[in-house]
Amino acid sequence: MLTIGLAKDKIKAALLLLAKQRKVRRGSAAVLFLFLITFIIASDFMNDKTTLMVGQVSPKTIKAEKSIVFEDKYKTYIERRLAAEKVDKVYTKDPQVSIAVQKDISDLAGKLREVQGDNGLDIQGKVARLSSLLPFMMADTELIDLAHATTKDTQQVEVEINNLVAGVMEEGDGITQEKLEEYKKFINSQIIGMRLSKCYEQFAKGVIDHYIRPNGFINYEKTRQKQEDVMASVSPSMVSVKEGEKIIGEGEILTEEHMAKLQALGLTHPKLSLPSILGISLLVVLLMVVVLFYLYQQNREIYEHAGHLYLLGIIVLVILMVGKVIIAINVSRWPEFSAQFGYMIPLAAAGMLIAILLDSRLAVLVVAVMSLMLGVMTGNQLRFGMVGLIGGIAGVYSVSKLSQRGDLVRAGVYTSVANVAAIFTVGLVNGAPFGLLISSSFSLGIASGILSSILTNGALPFLESTFRLTSPVRLLELSHPSNVLLKRLLTEAPGTYHHSIIVGNLAESAAGAVGGDSLLVRVGAYYHDIGKIKRPYFFIENQMACDNPHDKIAPSLSTLILTSHVKDGVEMAKEHRLPQGIIDIIEQHHGSSLAGYFYHKALENGCTENVAEEDYRYESPKPQTKEAAIVMIADSVEAAVRSLRNHTPARMEGLVRKCIKDKLNDGQLDECNLTFKDLDIIANSFVWVMSGIFHSRVEYPDMSQEIERRKKRVGSRKQSAGRSGGG
Repeated sequence: MLTIGLAKDKIKAALLLLAKQRKVRRGSAAVLFLFLITFIIASDFMNDKTTLMVGQVSPKTIKAEKSIVFEDKYKTYIERRLAAEKVDKVYTKDPQVSIAVQKDISDLAGKLREVQGDNGLDIQGKVARLSSLLPFMMADTELIDLAHATTKDTQQVEVEINNLVAGVMEEGDGITQEKLEEYKKFINSQIIGMRLSKCYEQFAKGVIDHYIRPNGFINYEKTRQKQEDVMASVSPSMVSVKEGEKIIGEGEILTEEHMAKLQALGLTHPKLSLPSILGISLLVVLLMVVVLFYLYQQNREIYEHAGHLYLLGIIVLVILMVGKVIIAINVSRWPEFSAQFGYMIPLAAAGMLIAILLDSRLAVLVVAVMSLMLGVMTGNQLRFGMVGLIGGIAGVYSVSKLSQRGDLVRAGVYTSVANVAAIFTVGLVNGAPFGLLISSSFSLGIASGILSSILTNGALPFLESTFRLTSPVRLLELSHPSNVLLKRLLTEAPGTYHHSIIVGNLAESAAGAVGGDSLLVRVGAYYHDIGKIKRPYFFIENQMACDNPHDKIAPSLSTLILTSHVKDGVEMAKEHRLPQGIIDIIEQHHGSSLAGYFYHKALENGCTENVAEEDYRYESPKPQTKEAAIVMIADSVEAAVRSLRNHTPARMEGLVRKCIKDKLNDGQLDECNLTFKDLDIIANSFVWVMSGIFHSRVEYPDMSQEIERRKKRVGSRKQSAGRSGGG
């Protein structure tokens, strides 16, 4: 028992170790997604299919839901079998049979000559010997004549018979079993033409009847090959069925022809064969490999992030499942219209979600892959896949420039228009009835676009929170001044609010220049100092005309208050459920920087041995991303440039580059992916934006003296006019 327990513990430990390995987890997830996608595509939830067998009475009228041209395999099989039966068999001659027959004839003739040449026997004795010797019956008179004949005559007859047999057996296909009797009759007729004596004629006929046998045998392999060639040359029997055409009426008996049409239309319940399931699985594997190979080559960040891959798989699974449910809907009163429901599958929802949450180019590829899956899932009807591809691509590009969540409604409208155009075009190609074409184009095309918009709008917040992703829509909503935290920042810490706005402008410009996420940087900069809301007047930008409270407390306490705004900001961000990307910027925008002012103040006030530099540093992680590092630099640059008295471009550029150099020397940029080239671009971008903010203005003259002078001039004129009138 102890040994079994130890073995179980070892197995459990080994499984846990495997589960912790990244490749094992990814492989398991890939197999799971492969199984689920294959199951969704291969499974059949249709409830309007018949289970009738040939010979049964149909309980209802069944019409074609689509136009098809298919091969009637049963009729093709019958026609090919008939053609194969007409093929002549291929025979192969056995030369040994002819030799054996001639030897048998020669042996019998030799024995006959022995009897004829035996002088010790009288005629009666020879007749008796011949009667027992010959393997066939001859009349006594003929035996007597044969006994009187000479050996020379027998020798000549033997040669003539063998020549005749050899000629017949070696000609053409030889003697076949089917034509054996026919050949015997032919040889016997030839014997009659040889004008032999009566006894030798009967002897020759007896020899032929007894010894002649088939030497031409059926070559089954060549015959089968010939039949297969003929069968292959018979064209398939094609049957054309138009959409809406009646297949079988109520009360009619189901025939093979009816069954062939029902099977071709997918209106029966066939069991999926193992090759079909294997084929679908291989198709899914190939499509998964295409997507993963693209990610490996073009977007390694998503490829390396397991959560993003899981998100991709879940979106594909959900949309395929929704599509499966839609095509299972059956409106019995309008079967022709129900057959078009594949156009309503919201494939565009997958494209829009992937474009918003991950990448637009990846979204286009996934839409193309899913359109192939959709074609297979709907019974190899590529028309549904084509419409899904066009609508999906329209959906991807309609969300490429979102400014608010309401723009998803606009994306739904664009997708609907694309769907209507695609359905109408595909319907024209397939020759659909015009009335059905118009109704399905507008109703199903618009329904698909609206459903795609609803699914995207509903799933977006859930997917964002579950996978800790930040979509442009969410960021744009957070950047609006009406947001609760921004309103509090404006009213409770107005100086910090305006500082954050300028930092956002600086960071956004720099991020765009170096290929960063400019929207995330701008919104992150708006929120990077929200922790100052708790103690706004301890920060100089909010003190206005008030006294500085830091003048009355120790530098160490001031440092504690100053650095705590990072921790407070992270707590407030989590409380208000801000995206993780913004929380990271809040937490990392100071890194482990030194609170230099209070550190030097502590050095001036006390003993240097008791002042540790570590006590005056922020206790936050250094920037891990390009975006967090840009906000850090922009934050320090804005504060430094604002302190300048003379904002000339040269002085601002020098100060900007000094700030960047200080961050580099302090090791704050060691853990992000900014290059020296990026830092140079960032510096130039900051100087350009700062030059616009702190540009010089023309000093306006004091107009108050000019106004007073004009008033006096007008008054003096009025007085002069009054005196003139009085005089």
